[in-house]
Amino acid sequence: MRLIDTHAHLDEFTDINPVVERAKRSGVVAIIAVGASPTSNEKTLSLSRSYRGYVFPALGIHPWEVESDVEAEIGVIERELDDCVAVGEIGLDYWIEKDREVQRSVFKRLLELAVESDKPVSIHARGAWEDVYRLVEGSGIKRGVFHWYSGPPEVLRSIVDDGYFVSATPATEYSKAHREAIKNTPLNRILLETDSPVKYRGVEAEPATVLKTLKFVAALKDIAEEKVSEKTTENAVELFRLDL
Repeated sequence: MRLIDTHAHLDEFTDINPVVERAKRSGVVAIIAVGASPTSNEKTLSLSRSYRGYVFPALGIHPWEVESDVEAEIGVIERELDDCVAVGEIGLDYWIEKDREVQRSVFKRLLELAVESDKPVSIHARGAWEDVYRLVEGSGIKRGVFHWYSGPPEVLRSIVDDGYFVSATPATEYSKAHREAIKNTPLNRILLETDSPVKYRGVEAEPATVLKTLKFVAALKDIAEEKVSEKTTENAVELFRLDL
């Protein structure tokens, strides 16, 4: 089976070589490495150059990292976008103590950049699902993935109807809201990811952990793992325009 981890924070690993080797042995044929801050973006780009054709970079400003003055970093992202497959991780998070207006202002600016550069977006929407959907849809973005979706079913229906993707994580095993979202998303709109090195039930994930995501999605939807692997990889290639 060929798998793609569509959302990993590779810059947070201290020893990346064994992580990549384990991913390859597990059938992972590509990793979308997402950036979150100036330092994170720089490391992500460096990793993508070290593992060219295997690690594909996406650059962004995570809502946890948002500051009021981000124009310099947006300029860096803009200059590097030709070598990137997406703008991300970007979005809104209403469960943290960051000024919402500042978050929305930065998010809108990055959506504009994605439209201008014809890049898809990798979206964080925790606690802000409806606002994020409205801003994405209103921006003219045609391609994007709502990462680790756990929001309201009515917003999910709009996301799917508009042709956006939803990514499944290992939390598909146990998170009620995330399970419900993946259950109600058709396979042709699902991507697999790990969000590594996030911990699931106390165990740190890495890109090879996408095998668990595959297993949980297949069981939840009662679809053969081979079919889930084939279709979600096809979906990722389509969204990120990967040349594999």
